[in-house]
Amino acid sequence: MATLREIRRRISGVKSTQKITKAMKMVAAAKLRRAQERIVATRPYARKLGELLRHLVTKVDQALNPLLTSREVKRIVIVVVTADRGLCGAFNGNIMKAATSHIKTNYADFLEGGKLKLLTVGKKGFDFFNRRDYEIYAKHVGIYHALDFNNAREIVQELTDGYLKGEFDRVEVIYNEFKSVIQQRIVIEQLLPIPPEETKPHEPHKPEAQVEYIYEPSSLEIINALVPRHLNFQMWRVLLESNAAEQGARMSAMDNATENAKEIIRNLTLKFNNARQASITKELLEIVSGAEALRKAG
Repeated sequence: MATLREIRRRISGVKSTQKITKAMKMVAAAKLRRAQERIVATRPYARKLGELLRHLVTKVDQALNPLLTSREVKRIVIVVVTADRGLCGAFNGNIMKAATSHIKTNYADFLEGGKLKLLTVGKKGFDFFNRRDYEIYAKHVGIYHALDFNNAREIVQELTDGYLKGEFDRVEVIYNEFKSVIQQRIVIEQLLPIPPEETKPHEPHKPEAQVEYIYEPSSLEIINALVPRHLNFQMWRVLLESNAAEQGARMSAMDNATENAKEIIRNLTLKFNNARQASITKELLEIVSGAEALRKAG
């Protein structure tokens, strides 16, 4: 049975841990507030930019822009977006599990043939896949402490350069989309070539209101200007989504850890009081027994 000193030491240690988790929860809450404001402001612009680009694509020959043109898929790059740090529950584990499952399910032949590479964003993803002998095309570590639009532009530049050189024929992104503090959704999207607008199978002939615009300069010139802007902004949105989801997951995880520490302290305190009571009772019995022995001897 643990001694009173050991129990007291354990209570002190858990209280110290509780202070840390509570502080981390407060920091994550502050970061989440800023991240949530940024992502809420970014989504409408990203959505409208995509709608405009899809509308323009129908007006020109897609073959005129190589980033819009689909080709035979011989090599693939998958962008896996994780966090740089842990202590955020299953945030990183879910992404890595989803990425591994996606690759094994859809691209096992590419992986075995050495025709699949990963671009990792975040230290956790790089460490995980690098230890498992996946081929890393590029890595971006430590960008979240000062997340900037230039980070997204740099990633897109690497991907578009490789795509235009023919180093790979498709780029997909796997990331956590922010839904709420306690909920994130894993999303797998095709980044390159830019996919056409999807049609809903249950509404194949539904008439849609078409708005005709007059574009100046030409539609093609506008598309060539919008495509890099669209790619940069979509990657920026992905990074903001992942950052907000990470802070939400960390806040939730630290809140659970703080509550668990509170329960442990309560149980240890009860154990300490029981042990202390037993010790006092034992000492009283020894005193009474000693006094009774002296009385009989006298």
